[in-house]
Amino acid sequence: MTNATRPRVVFAGTPEFAARALAALHQAGVDIPLVLTQPDRPAGRGMKLQASAVKQYAQAQGLPVLQPASLKKGADAGVALERLRQIFTQAGTNDCMVVAAYGLLLPQSVLDLPPRGCINIHASLLPRWRGAAPIQRAIEAGDQETGVTLMQMEAGLDTGPMLLHQAIPILPDDTSASLHDKLADLGAQLIVRGLQQPAMLVPQLQPQQGVTYAHKIEKSEAALDFDQPAEVLQRRIRAFNPFPGTCGDMQGELIKFWQAHALKVTSPAPPGSIIGLGGDGVDVACGQGVLRLTELQKAGGKRLMARDFLVGQHWAMGMRFNHSSQGVKKPPMT
Repeated sequence: MTNATRPRVVFAGTPEFAARALAALHQAGVDIPLVLTQPDRPAGRGMKLQASAVKQYAQAQGLPVLQPASLKKGADAGVALERLRQIFTQAGTNDCMVVAAYGLLLPQSVLDLPPRGCINIHASLLPRWRGAAPIQRAIEAGDQETGVTLMQMEAGLDTGPMLLHQAIPILPDDTSASLHDKLADLGAQLIVRGLQQPAMLVPQLQPQQGVTYAHKIEKSEAALDFDQPAEVLQRRIRAFNPFPGTCGDMQGELIKFWQAHALKVTSPAPPGSIIGLGGDGVDVACGQGVLRLTELQKAGGKRLMARDFLVGQHWAMGMRFNHSSQGVKKPPMT
C-alpha cells in the first residue's frame, strides 16, 4: 500500500484468531493508530492475569492499546470513545474499524464514527452460523464447508451486509483447533485484500433464508450421551477439541475423549457399554453404531493414545459409561 492509498484502521479483537488479522494488517503497512482489546484475564493453573493475544502482538510492535471493560458505559467507555473521535475526526474516506472476535458489543455511537464503518471478520459463511461459536457449531452439525465473511457491522448480531467471503472445505479429521487456524489465516488474507482493493468490498444484504445461530459453547455440553448416534458423538468430539473437550463418567472417574472414529457396525449392547478393548481404541456401543475412542485422558493425567492409555487400566468388556458426568469431580485438564 502506498501512503496515499493506505487507510487508517482502528483494530478491535482479543484472541489468536484476531491477532493473526492484526499481524497481517500491520505487516501489510496499514496505519493502525489504536488497538482495542479486552482487559487482562486470569488464566492457567496459577490464575495469573494474562494479556490477550492481540495485546501481546500490539505491545511487541509498539502499537497503542486500550482495554476498556465496556464501550457502552463507564469511565473506560468514555475514554475509548473520545480517543476514537479524535482518530476519526480528520479521517480519510477508506478509514475504518476492523473487528475480529473482540467480545464486546459496539454501540451505535462507535459504529457511526469511522467513514467506512466497522468491518467484522466472521468465521462462517453468513447467514449460516451467526453468533459466538461458528467454528465449533459447523463441525458439530456436520457441515461440508465453512469460510470467512467480511461483514459491515450494524446493531444486530452478525446481521450486517456482506462485503467479501471465501469458502474452504471442512475435512473429516478437522477439529475446532485445526479449522480455527485455517480460518484465522483466511480471515487475515481477506481483510488485507479487501483494504488493498476497496472496490472489492461491495455490500450485499444477507439472505433471509439459511440463517442459523452458533450459540456459545457451554462446559455443560462436554458430557457425551451415548444414546446418540456414533457419528454425532464423533463430530462433537472434533468440535469441542480443545474446548471444552468431551467426557464420560466411568465408575465415578471422569475420562476425557480427544479423538474418535464412528464405526458403521451394530451392537446389541446397551449404549455406553465397552464392547472392544485394544491398541486401535476403545469401542463403545451407541444409540446407532459404535464409537471407537482413540485418544483419552484420565483426570490429572496426560492425553494418551488408546494403547498407552489402557496400560494399567482395569477396564473390561461390558463396563459402561454413565449417561452423565454430573456429581463427578472435574479437576483441571490441560
